Amino acid sequence: MMYDLVVIGSGPGGYVAAIRAAQLGMNVACVEKYDTFGGTCLNVGCIPSKALLESSHKFHDANGELAEHGINVSGVELDLEKMLNRKKEVVNGLTGGIKFLFGKNKVDGIHGTATIQDKNTVVVAQNNGESKTLETKKILIATGSKPTAIPGVEYDKETIVDSTWALEFTEVPEHLIIIGAGVIGLELGSVWSRLGAKVTVIEYLPEILGGRADAEVMKTAKKIFTKQGLEFIMNAKVTGAKVNGKTVEVSYEPRDGEEGEVKTIEGSKLMVAVGRRPYTDGLGLVNIGLETNARGFIEVDGDYETSVEGVYAIGDVIPGPMLAHLAEDEGIICVERMNGMGSHVMYDAVPDVVYTYPEIASVGKTPAELDKEGVEYKTGKFLFKANGRARAINYTDGFVKVLADAKTDRILGAHIIGPQAGDLIAEMAVAMEFWASAEDIARSSHAHPSLAEVVKEACLAVDGRMIHS
Repeated sequence: MMYDLVVIGSGPGGYVAAIRAAQLGMNVACVEKYDTFGGTCLNVGCIPSKALLESSHKFHDANGELAEHGINVSGVELDLEKMLNRKKEVVNGLTGGIKFLFGKNKVDGIHGTATIQDKNTVVVAQNNGESKTLETKKILIATGSKPTAIPGVEYDKETIVDSTWALEFTEVPEHLIIIGAGVIGLELGSVWSRLGAKVTVIEYLPEILGGRADAEVMKTAKKIFTKQGLEFIMNAKVTGAKVNGKTVEVSYEPRDGEEGEVKTIEGSKLMVAVGRRPYTDGLGLVNIGLETNARGFIEVDGDYETSVEGVYAIGDVIPGPMLAHLAEDEGIICVERMNGMGSHVMYDAVPDVVYTYPEIASVGKTPAELDKEGVEYKTGKFLFKANGRARAINYTDGFVKVLADAKTDRILGAHIIGPQAGDLIAEMAVAMEFWASAEDIARSSHAHPSLAEVVKEACLAVDGRMIHS
């Protein structure tokens, strides 16, 4: 069979692109090397981690937070096996849903490892042991990314692990050491801390979240996480790790350019969470003369087409933020452009969320970025503790900050740390997509009492007109 498009990878970018292409009348196959569809996000990333974040938060609430609501609970016990099984049920339901959607949209889902033989041929070593050759007019690479390793730290999948294995601990670690205070480190650190582990986070940079978030948000978040029990060692470079029986010893020193002695810390588990790198291993790029850049990414043009005609790439495997929802957008835009549609992604309006408590969400520029670009802007900020709904649910940490152009009032960025920040940021992303002003949000009616009122008040604050502060 001659396909119009073969998609390699069934993560959020790949499976969405395959379905959209089929909707547009293309004959599509999607190859996934694992036995279930969904890629990293659904199987060992976004979805299972959020399931554990929710379960661990409920356990934490039952162990003390509910008392503030007049609900006294005693004898609370953790059934970790059941919690992990619930996580698996959530994952299985969603990955099975992709299989259903492939069938509904007549996408051929194939399980196996794909190798590009030439720009019109993909050979699949199927998981059933058989080989299958797919002839195609176009190829879309959506193979995503995998965890980055660091020198001197070797995984053993039991004591020294990456984020995938850290989702499968069968016991709560007595002391979990995490290398990296980015999104993954903070989210999984929060999970195991809530369940009773001592958690120490070692970070190379002076700030958490890679130093890329709003400075005030990073400072506030670190203070809150420390209060919750996470310990931070900042400005530290990990030089090695070794397993001693049932413990692991991690050595670190001051980051480059600073003097200081090498120190060690001992824990029961070590998780490495220093970022992810594009996954192109065994893909056969050399067969079509497609090279990656110095950081391993595949370069593409505005249509997501690579330097090889008819071969496209999206998501984590190309330069840009590694976000599941961005991969989805790119997948849709890519196949729509294949079909002559003038679709686009407004990258300045792509939100980013950290699902800790409080949640952290952002869209657009930070103050530091605007200062560097020489853009004049106004700032509006409003605290959750001044909001009626936040007080009612007893989640009052954090704030909403809105950045607007000093002359036009167009929203340039928004930064939220607080309850349901991941949902609240959507309003600001849509507003930025339509080039809305802070005044537009401020003049729009927001339900009372709701957390969304904090967004409105922050927009009012851009011109110093907030009502409840």
